[in-house]
Amino acid sequence: MTLRFMAAPTDIIHAGARGVSGGRVLEWIDKAAYACAVQWSSTYCVTAYVGHIHFTRPIPSGHIVEVRSRIAMTGRSSMHIVNEVLSADPREGVFTRACDCLVIFVAKDPETGKGMQVPTYVPQTEEEKRVEQAAKSRVELRKDIEEQMAQQSYEGESNAPRVIHRFMAKPTDINWGGKVHGGTAMEWIDSAGTSCTMEWSGEQTVAVYAGGIRFYRPISIGDLIEVDARLTRTGERSMSVDTHVRSGDPKGGRENLKTAIHASFTYVATDLDGDPLMARKFVPETEGDKALWDHAEVLKKMREKYRPMPLVSPNPSTQRTD
Repeated sequence: MTLRFMAAPTDIIHAGARGVSGGRVLEWIDKAAYACAVQWSSTYCVTAYVGHIHFTRPIPSGHIVEVRSRIAMTGRSSMHIVNEVLSADPREGVFTRACDCLVIFVAKDPETGKGMQVPTYVPQTEEEKRVEQAAKSRVELRKDIEEQMAQQSYEGESNAPRVIHRFMAKPTDINWGGKVHGGTAMEWIDSAGTSCTMEWSGEQTVAVYAGGIRFYRPISIGDLIEVDARLTRTGERSMSVDTHVRSGDPKGGRENLKTAIHASFTYVATDLDGDPLMARKFVPETEGDKALWDHAEVLKKMREKYRPMPLVSPNPSTQRTD
């Protein structure tokens, strides 16, 4: 599945930004991957996991964007989909890659919501077999990251920089199955993370990495949404943010909201030319904040330890827009 369109000024999250927000790019990826998953399964699908995406360069407003999605491997009801995002200045007409990632979708019965078996994908060419192996090489890392994230507590006293956005899920947020689109939710996550890191750093910030985005439950129209972004660690230039999206019936009160999504993002502050700046150092003081600092450090080392195969060929062929 290939989607092609033009990046608009409304795709930029805040004034002064040099390119489209990471959350909007994730929304594009999720839509293309959704279309690919539905085409393969012939039924409604939901996002289950998004992981290991590096935003290597900004996509300016006015660029033609191309999102390419293809099946890498299948399980009983799951589809692992490789996605590439490329863009081109229409005056030059040559596409270059901005990022790539793996998204996992699960096929659902639209009436019961239960998982449905999907056709088995059997790679034929050498490249298709290589992509399948690349997807398999990420399974162990994903499971270890999910286990590590599930063990960590986010309750208790905290002095960490934190931003909470609250709003209602609108009819325009839903997908064709009547639930909030996964890509829309990821844009919410990036918006809260950007707010948190800009407030802390006092500078313009951009997402440079997203990993371990886990979807636990669907979000419906009219749900009260709480997007809770919390700074967990700073490096020389980087700022790690853990974000929980909670949702539920507003009549039940904020205390009864349930976690729908958990994600970890990394941001950097940039100057007016887009060059990275030194990060303002965060020093954890409470036991909970210290534990989350250590947790972020563990995740960083886990990702450095694994060397998964590249999802896409390192030198994509350029393609003119004409």
